[in-house]
Amino acid sequence: MSTDAKGAAEGAEKKPSIGWLGLGIMGTAMTRNLLKAGYDVTVWNRTLSKAEGMVQEGARLGKTPAQVVRDCDITFAMLADPAAALSAALGEDGAVAGVSAGKGYVDVSTVDGDTARQIAEAVRKAGGQFLEAPVSGSKKPAEDGTLIFLTAGDKALFDRASAAFDVMGKAKFFLGDVGQGANMKLVVNMVMGSMLASFSEGLLLGQAAGLSPETILEVVLLGAINAPLYSMKGPTMLKGSYSPAFPLKHQQKDLRLALELAEAVGQPLPVAAAANALYEKAREAGLGDQDFSAVLEALKQRRGKDGA
Repeated sequence: MSTDAKGAAEGAEKKPSIGWLGLGIMGTAMTRNLLKAGYDVTVWNRTLSKAEGMVQEGARLGKTPAQVVRDCDITFAMLADPAAALSAALGEDGAVAGVSAGKGYVDVSTVDGDTARQIAEAVRKAGGQFLEAPVSGSKKPAEDGTLIFLTAGDKALFDRASAAFDVMGKAKFFLGDVGQGANMKLVVNMVMGSMLASFSEGLLLGQAAGLSPETILEVVLLGAINAPLYSMKGPTMLKGSYSPAFPLKHQQKDLRLALELAEAVGQPLPVAAAANALYEKAREAGLGDQDFSAVLEALKQRRGKDGA
């Protein structure tokens, strides 16, 4: 074997086996990128059919979170909310039941700091290493491998998982103690949700005053207030198309968690509180499973007309 070939083979051998818990919009895309990069991936999902789809793409099937952790070097979890994250980690046959010395558990779910610390404590008590790693980015960045990882916890696990992060994302930050990754993600999503609520109000105000929504969007995109969020969401919002890249129910959950964090640290968030109330109305209107840009429809309903 040539020196180059031997080096390549040794590099391949060093790749950790990866477990993945949770195959929603984000988890499926991230797992697919790991498979394409040559990782040995074992998947688990509460709804079996989603896991079977990834098996057809080359993944192994895990029967329980505990079994996935036992079979893999590093296990990632991408769950919908704190309750789901806690259930997958600490429930019957949960991930912690499979943890032993040398195992790594990376929770990329968006949860609050207390939830992250609770899972971290259980993983470490079982002899494993823990890293929280929520991401900035939704469906398209997940598909493109351009997510931003906001991590905190065991630095040694950050180093071990670094190559996998690079496959799934364009940047990674290590922020210190467990809880800081969750805090950073809540800050980011709080700003994002508030921005889109304000943008929706601008579109409807302009329309009510007789302006073309297409022209409003064009002016916004050319000015100082332009942001990638507006260029990404604006065209589909004008069409009334809300295929979920980031479901509205999750955006509202993150705003709620941000407000809980604000209360804990004594920081008033009047704008975020108003945005959260609007997203709550959108959920009550049955828009929770639509993209979070469907908050525009909640505003239309409050006007009592279709906004056309």
